[in-house]
Amino acid sequence: MSKTADFEKSIAELEILVERMESGEADLDESLKLFKRGIELTRECQQLLDNAQQTVELLSRPADPDSAQSFEPDD
Repeated sequence: MSKTADFEKSIAELEILVERMESGEADLDESLKLFKRGIELTRECQQLLDNAQQTVELLSRPADPDSAQSFEPDD
């Protein structure tokens, strides 16, 4: 699966988690599990965004365009 697909899937899951938590139908135990999963997904998404930003920065150095290089994140 591509990183874009991973990001989109995580965002979709986050939206579902938020809807379930906002509905008030989950008990405390389930709400805590949903919250924990939401934190995990948020961190994964943030890492994917950070990696994308680093790639863009490496590829768009205006002072030295010939220095552009591929960025492989540490997974």
